[in-house]
Amino acid sequence: MDRAHGAALQLRQLPPTSSAHPLTELSFSYKENLIGALLAIFGHLVVSIALNLQKYCHIRLAGSKDPRAYFKTKTWWLGLFLMLLGELGVFASYAFAPLSLIVPLGAVSVIASAIIGIIFIKEKWKPKDFLRRYVLSFVGCGLAIVGTYLLVTFAPNSHEKMTGENITRHLVSWPFLLYMLVEIILFCLLLYFYKEKNANNIIVILLLVALLGSMTVVTVKAVAGMLVLSIQGNLQLDYPIFYVMFVCMVATAVYQAAFLSQASQMYDSSLIASVGYILSTTIAITAGAVFYLDFIGEDVLHICMFALGCLIAFLGVFLITRNRKKAIPFEPYISMDAMPGMQNMHDKGMTVQPDLKASFSYGALENNDNVSEIYAPATLPVMQEEHSSGGASGVPYRVLEHTKKE
Repeated sequence: MDRAHGAALQLRQLPPTSSAHPLTELSFSYKENLIGALLAIFGHLVVSIALNLQKYCHIRLAGSKDPRAYFKTKTWWLGLFLMLLGELGVFASYAFAPLSLIVPLGAVSVIASAIIGIIFIKEKWKPKDFLRRYVLSFVGCGLAIVGTYLLVTFAPNSHEKMTGENITRHLVSWPFLLYMLVEIILFCLLLYFYKEKNANNIIVILLLVALLGSMTVVTVKAVAGMLVLSIQGNLQLDYPIFYVMFVCMVATAVYQAAFLSQASQMYDSSLIASVGYILSTTIAITAGAVFYLDFIGEDVLHICMFALGCLIAFLGVFLITRNRKKAIPFEPYISMDAMPGMQNMHDKGMTVQPDLKASFSYGALENNDNVSEIYAPATLPVMQEEHSSGGASGVPYRVLEHTKKE
């Protein structure tokens, strides 16, 4: 009797079977993936709305004499608040979902900007002309949404607590050290060609941005994860690795913004958006797979479907940005001294090119409505010249003064 009672007591004290544990862990990982994905989508949507609000405010105050008049408007401050809220949502999303899931969701911002731009467009189009003009945007939005769905559905489900010990272990692992060595060599080579050889190709600049961005997102996930654990009661702020990651996050973000600013001065913003998204997402996913081992334990089907989702999202973003209206570049003026007899105008120091304030600019090859800068008149220097009588015609040219009506 005692033996049977002891056996029953031992059976009661046995831990639960491990067969239910994977299901519980899998359900928990899907829940965390969903929370992270929703936070990222919400954050990108809000940031896109905020940027468009601030852009709308700047356009309305374009003719104001006060360069800081937007500080006095509620619209600009609402945009700033929404931007901070959106960035906070994106930052928090890294603490819940794998890096490989959060990074490609940047396509949501491109989709939102395209839709907002179409809704608030001021031009009136016939339905047929409207569809012809924006068909690429609609197709791109559809592809980007399909790609986003595949990304969320087939994203890796590997979750690990972002403790100081785990991050330190990943930081000194051989795969990541080898990856860092390759990335540093590639970054130095690209920087050498960019600075010393004047290799201003957009791929070179955006590769520099993407390499820095991969380190930014790796450190952002570490910092966000340690902060969330600290808020939950498991304090991680006493680990030195937290401050190392924080400094790396800020430094790489600053240099990344500097290279992006240089790229925006040389290339169209839509081209930067599409190429930058593709390069940054690809390299960031690679960094997450090496540092956080995102795809460990995933089957081949999930990895292939995830890669397909990335490719579809890339194509969608490319089509959306390809359809954006490009700014008309400034047309060069006709060289006046290339015309016979125009050298005689130097004698009186006359203004050859009037200031550009009208819709049509004299001397330009075509209309320049989109030129925002106001160009001052260029006065030619007074030169004392003796013109020989052996010219094509002995009669001097008559200078006609142009008086501009206000």
